[in-house]
Amino acid sequence: MARPLQLHEDRLFPADAATRAVAQRLYREVAELPIISPHGHTDPQWFAGNQPFTNATELLLAPDHYLYRMLYSQGVDLAALGVASRSGSSAADPRAAWRMFAERFHLFRGTPSVLWLNYVFAKVFELKVALAADTADHYFNVIGEQLAQDAFRPRRLFERFNIEVLATTESPIDTLDAHRAIASSGWRGRVITAYRPDPVIDAEHEAFTASLERFGELTNEDVLSWRGYLQAHRKRRAVFAKAGATSTDHGHPTAATADLSSREVERLFARITSGNFSQADAELFRAAMLVEMARMSLDDGLVMQLHPGAFRNHNRWLFTHYGRDKGADVPQRTEYVHALRPLLDRFGNERALTLILFTLDETAYSRELAPLAGHYPILKLGPAWWFHDSPEGMRRFREQTTETAGFYNTVGFNDDTRAFLSIPARHDLARRVDCSFLARLVVEHRIEEGEAAEIAVDLAYRLPKQAYKL
Repeated sequence: MARPLQLHEDRLFPADAATRAVAQRLYREVAELPIISPHGHTDPQWFAGNQPFTNATELLLAPDHYLYRMLYSQGVDLAALGVASRSGSSAADPRAAWRMFAERFHLFRGTPSVLWLNYVFAKVFELKVALAADTADHYFNVIGEQLAQDAFRPRRLFERFNIEVLATTESPIDTLDAHRAIASSGWRGRVITAYRPDPVIDAEHEAFTASLERFGELTNEDVLSWRGYLQAHRKRRAVFAKAGATSTDHGHPTAATADLSSREVERLFARITSGNFSQADAELFRAAMLVEMARMSLDDGLVMQLHPGAFRNHNRWLFTHYGRDKGADVPQRTEYVHALRPLLDRFGNERALTLILFTLDETAYSRELAPLAGHYPILKLGPAWWFHDSPEGMRRFREQTTETAGFYNTVGFNDDTRAFLSIPARHDLARRVDCSFLARLVVEHRIEEGEAAEIAVDLAYRLPKQAYKL
């Protein structure tokens, strides 16, 4: 017999009755606030074309590396889940893939994925029974029937989710055609882009040479010369800003920065573009470009985001056959105090510049990140990210950063997701966790409940809007 699908109204709230009561009251202050989603990876073409989503597998399973990394760890072939390989689209039957997922849904117990998905199942599709092997076809049918309705087209869901602004992320060689189509459509939903220059900065990226060539074609600049290369960035940043961008995003392996002389950086750039460079050269060039990006941000006002600490594509076989972003990225130890020093020496006291720091290395929170953000005017702390985008990860973030950096040197929450339907689920989870953390401060008489209510609203709405200039 199928189990009922239930979302307990007190999920994620403290077990202690007195603290839970405070958390409940705080949550009521933020539950219905608009969603500010200033950083993510949803496809802007969804909103440009506004075509119906197809089925549960293609919408919820195949794009979500949180899901199939777990399934892969249990011996499931990605091709059987509908994940496309480098050679083309998957030939997997979507219904069969969904059944395979449903049979293994128990693997996600205790993970944030099950919290997000059950929210989507219950709130978005109004399903009444839990996902399992015996309900797989029921889920697939109900979701498919609803996705065919106009109410489930991307723009209608955007409005239903009460999203005030959503930022996607594109590379410098993206034409931004989808964003132009959105802007000219007359639809009032605010979908903006963000400038992610990694493909033309990271010389170790497999598409670096081809991307650099396309970069030059789009900008009509000689990108093999240092001056032309920098001018190409300025031109593309201006195009992105015109398309609504308020931020840049940098996914470097480390937080290293370098303030090189003109002669040093030109020599380095010559090695990079010749293809005759070392691993150390590639790291130094990424480090130097963070300083250059900061310099450009002072000119054009774009907020910088730095996401270091991921060992990308750890599974070589998977990368060879399936490409990037297939669940094989792994956190690694990351250092900030010395790594950021060159950039901070040059720009750390500039109040017109904002650099938002993320980390996959939780050991850096209280030792490095909170003290740095608690001092330098340009620094803000991004929320618990990726592997730590979870109830326990969020709690640890607040516990390890608040006493040193406070709440107001952080930027609230951003969902950083490719899974569009999970956006309201993720924001609801973050709001519940923050209200629970604040409730504990209230019952311990460290802040007053009125103050906690103000902070809860700031974290959920005002701080991300302010930090990202939205």
